[in-house]
Amino acid sequence: MKIALVQINPVIGDFAENCHAIVLAAEQALIQGCELAIFPEMVVSGYPPQDLLERQSFLEDHDRAVAQLVSDLPPSLAVMFGCLEQRQGLPGKPLYNSVVVAKDGAIVHRVRKQLLPSYDVFDETRYFEPGPETELYQLGGMTFAVTVCEDIWYEATGHYCCDPVASLFTGAKEHGSRIDCLINVSASPFQRDKEVIRHAIFRSLCSRYQVPFLYVNQVGGQDSLLFDGRSLAMNSSSEIVAKGAGFIADMVVVDTENWRGEMHGPVQEEPVASVYSGLVMGVRDYVRKCGFRSVVLGLSGGIDSALTATIAADALGAENVLGVALPSPYSSVDSQEDAEALAHNLGCPFKVIPISSLFLSFQQTLQSLFSGLGEDLTEQNLQARIRGNLLMALSNKFGHLLLSTGNKSEMAVGYCTLYGDMSGGLAVISDVPKQMVYELARYVNRDQERIPVRTLTKAPTAELKPDQCDQDDLPPYAILDQILELHLEQGAGLTALIQAGFDESVVRDVLRRIRLNEYKRKQAPMGLKVTSKAFGYGRRYPNVQNYQE
Repeated sequence: MKIALVQINPVIGDFAENCHAIVLAAEQALIQGCELAIFPEMVVSGYPPQDLLERQSFLEDHDRAVAQLVSDLPPSLAVMFGCLEQRQGLPGKPLYNSVVVAKDGAIVHRVRKQLLPSYDVFDETRYFEPGPETELYQLGGMTFAVTVCEDIWYEATGHYCCDPVASLFTGAKEHGSRIDCLINVSASPFQRDKEVIRHAIFRSLCSRYQVPFLYVNQVGGQDSLLFDGRSLAMNSSSEIVAKGAGFIADMVVVDTENWRGEMHGPVQEEPVASVYSGLVMGVRDYVRKCGFRSVVLGLSGGIDSALTATIAADALGAENVLGVALPSPYSSVDSQEDAEALAHNLGCPFKVIPISSLFLSFQQTLQSLFSGLGEDLTEQNLQARIRGNLLMALSNKFGHLLLSTGNKSEMAVGYCTLYGDMSGGLAVISDVPKQMVYELARYVNRDQERIPVRTLTKAPTAELKPDQCDQDDLPPYAILDQILELHLEQGAGLTALIQAGFDESVVRDVLRRIRLNEYKRKQAPMGLKVTSKAFGYGRRYPNVQNYQE
């Protein structure tokens, strides 16, 4: 039997277009001789629809779309896809997160998700009721055990008291049945180490149950979440025998006669390449799905804005990326030259708007109020806020989406200015630590110099006062990023960080800054998630709190 693994890029709530894409892919699968085509979790609505699930009109439109989809699919092809099911009149939450199989104009099999994640970015217990144990699905002489996303993450998370996969195989054994293949229908978000984690889980399942495994994942950017696709087939020996491309819509076909199929991507992609591809996809999808065609950003001549511009150019085409240099009295000639060189290398339109006269005007206006007070962060932030205002004016006038350029290290410790460099509609690299910014910059320069070499080698600086360097105010980024990863992603506290060898005064200062700057991050633009714990709705800390270790 030939089976198509189909990863599409849905838009949440665009039922007509999502279903149209499913039908087109199903017809292509039929042309290629497939008997079964498998699509991602909640593919009709897109994932995650969040509180749209609380609108009855949304649910009714979804159900009409499913009914029409089942009617429009090629009748001789079995099509497995994720959707919602209303639990009308039953106690508990009003919905199931389901996977159904449609064939010959009717739904012939149903599976309801049993493990509902409610950690990090997930909040499925808010909307869904856990499903009951499911029956096996049979087609073409084969018996399939079908699971939905989290249902195979029982051991990996340790959050649950039941194991849906074990129950399926135990039940089959008790009834004298044999399962020929395990299927997982997913909408699993990307993070830099996610492919390694997934493959370990998949190999463990194949080894334990001695069956092949099929995995189909959503692709595309949805708000801050990035879905990488990379659907795959493993044989019973845990070897990857078919694989979809990463970060683009794709279909691969696997033949169960010999468990061989198409390989549209490497068995395992390098993390830096994956992160870059994810950011490019995230920018493209956020900009276009929100109805924009172009972006604008400030080019300082530094590494962060250079990387952000390069990502945007690859996502949208260089002609749709306006780079603007906004030199102040403290901007170096080198930085202005590097900003212009970057725009030239990328092929982006480039403008220069000096802000010295505006800065002077602000100082003069405030002079009587500030009399007798020396210059401090106020004057530095004024420059950042002037730039933010000018960039927002360009955004408003020309319909560009403004991209902010701050990285995760800066966001963590508040080394950024509200209503200044934090202005924008999308924070492209706000989940990228500073050290990874340099890794990604070297990656984009692997074949040719796109980001000027001097941008990679000079000391990072905000250039808001004479001879300023980031490291005047912050620990070296190599140290800061280690502390941030251990604390933010792995949950290490003060004592654990000191025991790990970090200077106590540095650790206390970093943790203090993280705590005090929560209010800034709550007002920041949405960012693209590439680590296991990003700032945003997956990290829930109060602004007003005074817990100190």
